[in-house]
Amino acid sequence: MLPDRPVLAVTDAELGDLRRRLAATRWPAPWPVAGWAAGTDPGELRRLAGHWASGYDWRAHEAAINALPHHFADIAGTPVHYLRFDGETPDALPIVLTNGWPSSFLELAGFARRLATPSEHGGAAADSFTVIVPSLPGFAFSPQRPSLPDPVQTHELWHLLMREELGFTRYAAHGGDLGAGITSRLAEAHPDALVGIHLMAVAGPAAYDDASLTAQERAYLGSVATWSAREGAYQHQQNTRPVTLAYGLADSPAGLLAWMVEKYRAWSDCGGDLSSRFSDDFLLTQASLYWFTNTISTSFRPYYEYSENLTRRVERVDVPTAVALFPADLTQPPRSWAERTYHVTRYTKLPRGGHFAAHEEPELLARDITDFFRELR
Repeated sequence: MLPDRPVLAVTDAELGDLRRRLAATRWPAPWPVAGWAAGTDPGELRRLAGHWASGYDWRAHEAAINALPHHFADIAGTPVHYLRFDGETPDALPIVLTNGWPSSFLELAGFARRLATPSEHGGAAADSFTVIVPSLPGFAFSPQRPSLPDPVQTHELWHLLMREELGFTRYAAHGGDLGAGITSRLAEAHPDALVGIHLMAVAGPAAYDDASLTAQERAYLGSVATWSAREGAYQHQQNTRPVTLAYGLADSPAGLLAWMVEKYRAWSDCGGDLSSRFSDDFLLTQASLYWFTNTISTSFRPYYEYSENLTRRVERVDVPTAVALFPADLTQPPRSWAERTYHVTRYTKLPRGGHFAAHEEPELLARDITDFFRELR
């Protein structure tokens, strides 16, 4: 049901505390390394933190967040927050969208509206979706679950939400990053309920013979290893010692912002210019959502759970699967690699965009999702 009060009600004291912490930031001693070469650029971070402390209008963004179509449900004893955007036609196809990290439901809200009302964006009303955007447990307004391992994994929460709570007999699903894994597990566990799935990343096969690898697959695995060595420090920390990291990020808004902004720059199709894809207010609203809900620590849990083998591994997905690859995203798996695990019926390489495609290239992503599911409705 809709909440009977605003989902966000940041007090003046909380807002003042944020601004005080930003103003009192103890900046690290500078390195003789320019720009982003050794981490978040100090000049850019100081500029953003200064705007967050004094020029950024949180109240306007808080009001916009509260105006979204929020709902809450108790799913198998777990509170789940979600947005619902009804399609513009009575037979709109239900679809659940799942974000990754360091994203949130908020990053998908505008994109969800586009899918729900395509006629407002030059599309056909017949292609509309009824869009559900849940918050992952431990992200924003869905509290983390109290025990490890989780008695009901996230993909099962999504199925219960879609089938039992919302009454959708069959539905579609889309995800990238963490959301791609959840979407894959959802389709593997409930093939009768999934019309199809649309992914921006794929799970590797549970097992394979090295001798069977194609040259393209070998090159891909080499690129993944190179990326992990150069860019994967954050993942290793969140996999292995997330709580140690969380103490600093939960206490320092400048530290939290540095941790997040580096990823928005590195993983997007911005060509090194963060502002070419993301406004200051966009970045600061994402960081504010994590800060005011105090969920940066709990957002690391999916990494730890997967690393500790507490999350079900994907073995084989037989529902129709579309793979959409944006050139600046983290990896570019060849179709043959995806086909080792999925029933791939659509494989698209998009001309531009990155990890945050719903924000970076909503038109391209919406078109690919729409074209794929048009034949499956």
